[in-house]
Amino acid sequence: MSGHISPIRSYLAIFGALMVGTVVTVGAAMTNLGALNFPVALAIAVTKATLVILFFMHVKYSSKMTKLIVGTALFFLAILFVE
Repeated sequence: MSGHISPIRSYLAIFGALMVGTVVTVGAAMTNLGALNFPVALAIAVTKATLVILFFMHVKYSSKMTKLIVGTALFFLAILFVE
């Protein structure tokens, strides 16, 4: 079984996006958005987590079974958030 080899430029772009996301997170935390504080923070966190899962954990290039397991885990996590 061979793994997918991503170019370093891709990793650097994702790292840059995560750093921008961190700056946006800090900016959102210091800004009073009223009732939108939680949804904005959650959206930023989900975006950053998606980048980490897809690229650094190599789920984007994994088998369908791995994608199914990750999707199932996220489905049950969503259920926990709704409860």
